[in-house]
Amino acid sequence: MPSEVKSKEEFIKLLPLAIECRVKQNKDHVKLKLRTKRALYTYKTSNQDEVKEILDQVKCPIVNIT
Repeated sequence: MPSEVKSKEEFIKLLPLAIECRVKQNKDHVKLKLRTKRALYTYKTSNQDEVKEILDQVKCPIVNIT
């Protein structure tokens, strides 16, 4: 079962544990999904600048879902 992360800082702390990062864009928001060995974490935002800032820090493969 995925866990929703409420803050950007908490999501960034989980980035080193990530195996894969998925990006799903809708009309009004962007959902980032971070897969680790143990769990799936999601973070939802409508700020495009925030998404770009997070994705610049990602070291794992990024998968875009349309």
